[in-house]
Amino acid sequence: MDIFRCETDYEVFLHALREATLRHRIQIHSYVLMTNHVHATVTPESAEALSNAMQTIGRRYVPYFNDRYARTGGMFDGRYRSFEIGSEDYWFNCARYVELNPVRAGLVGAPEAYQWSSYGAHAFGKEDPLVTFHWLYLALGDTPEVRQRAWRTLCGAHVSEPQLAEIRNSVNTGKALGTGTPLGV
Repeated sequence: MDIFRCETDYEVFLHALREATLRHRIQIHSYVLMTNHVHATVTPESAEALSNAMQTIGRRYVPYFNDRYARTGGMFDGRYRSFEIGSEDYWFNCARYVELNPVRAGLVGAPEAYQWSSYGAHAFGKEDPLVTFHWLYLALGDTPEVRQRAWRTLCGAHVSEPQLAEIRNSVNTGKALGTGTPLGV
C-alpha cells in the first residue's frame, strides 16, 4: 500500500521523523521515502531509541494518514526491520543502497532528481535538517565540496547485485552486515 500519496504526506512524515529523532536522540545519516516504504541509516544513542522513535512516528503519521484518506487501522506491514552495520565498506554500501533506491525502482533516472532523500545533502550540500553527516562521510574530504564530489563519484557506481543481496538478507533476517563495532543501523 502506498503510504505517501501527495507532497503533503511526505512533508508530514519528514516532520514526524525529525521530531522523533530529536526526542529519542537518533542521528539520521541517509534516508529515502519511497511511495510504499522508507529506508534510513541511523545511529541511535541508546538501545531503545530506535524502537521508541518508530512508535512516535507511527503515533503521529498513521492518524494523520487515516484521517486524510478516510481509512482506519494500521498502516505498516509489521514491525520495522533493522540490522547493525559493522564495517566501513558496508556502511558506504548501505548509504548508497538507500539513496539510490529511487533509481533502482525506476522512479527517476538519477538520484538528484528525487527530492525525498538525503542525496542532495551528501552530493550537493543541500540543507537538510534531518541529516547528521556520519564520520565516514566526513572523512571523504577536507572540504564540503571535496566530500560532495566524492559522494557523487561513489554513487555513480551502482550497488552490485551481490551487495544488494547481502543488504536485503540483513534487512529480512536482522543479521549484522559486516563485523566489528557497529557503525549504524
